[in-house]
Amino acid sequence: MEAIQVLCTLRFTDEQLDQLKAVSPRLLVTQQTCRSVQDVAAALTDLPSTEILYAFYVPDELQTLAPRLRWVQLHTAGADHILDRPIMSSDLAITTASGIHATPIAEYVFASILAYRWQVPLWTNCQRERSWPSGRRQTYARPELRGSALGIVGYGSIGREVGRIARGFGMRVLALRRSTGRAEEGYAVDYTGDPEGYVPERFFPPEALNTMLAECDYVVIALPLTPETHHYIGRDELQAMKPGAYLVNIARGPIVDEEALVEALRRGWLAGAGLDVFEEEPLPAESPLWEQENVLISPHVAGFSPRYDERAAELFAQNLARYIAGEPLLNLVNREKGY
Repeated sequence: MEAIQVLCTLRFTDEQLDQLKAVSPRLLVTQQTCRSVQDVAAALTDLPSTEILYAFYVPDELQTLAPRLRWVQLHTAGADHILDRPIMSSDLAITTASGIHATPIAEYVFASILAYRWQVPLWTNCQRERSWPSGRRQTYARPELRGSALGIVGYGSIGREVGRIARGFGMRVLALRRSTGRAEEGYAVDYTGDPEGYVPERFFPPEALNTMLAECDYVVIALPLTPETHHYIGRDELQAMKPGAYLVNIARGPIVDEEALVEALRRGWLAGAGLDVFEEEPLPAESPLWEQENVLISPHVAGFSPRYDERAAELFAQNLARYIAGEPLLNLVNREKGY
């Protein structure tokens, strides 16, 4: 059988590379860590026989550099950074790392929600000032999570893990999903998420977004960024939200219209927001979001985990086995949908 050249351009360990090689003796796995598009292009120039590429950065001239290339496995959950690139008009298979981020991002979501519910920034202020505040009951006797409604906009791997944890808190889960099926079709870490889609008490189609938002005490944005979802949450949607609601965005910044969000926070259309992603990153120092006391800001870290590469290697190994067996790849990008 003919050998298959695999080029990994990320930081896999020797043990992780051995895991990939163990999939089949046909695989010739080469590692060359790349930190730019130019680095990836140079690596492909050195190895033009590459048939499978694992990468974050994707050169425009992929098929010129590697005429035998058939499949690109991305190191990211989304494909938004390549939507306007030549690869999208090619016949190459493209897969994402969707599913490997579900655990840390879902934990982040509840860190944000609990910090808001318990006013955690005020704790740190008290500690720093060495003071015991007056009016503690009025400040901290806030609605419990149990019995509150959590709306998940985008019920993929991350949304499903958020939903599973929410049920543990006794929350009512509502979910918006583009497709009609309940089952998860992509990669998922074992024992996470909601594979059969049984957690939400109701699913809403995209055209019923505002109906769902009006019922939710908490809203989590977990959509992929595509031309269709740019500013998906805008002024009308923010006005439709239930008074006192809290919004968490762990997806991509441009899904939420930031100008409209600032207006919503100032006018009290929603009570607060937890933001890990922004329209411009790093968030500019002049952004009015920094000044909002009802906003919790983090520097795009929700997906960080010491197990990121371990899970990425596991997903890649599963897909390599599928590729060799001629089976459908996990997380195959649908070019029409953009994810």
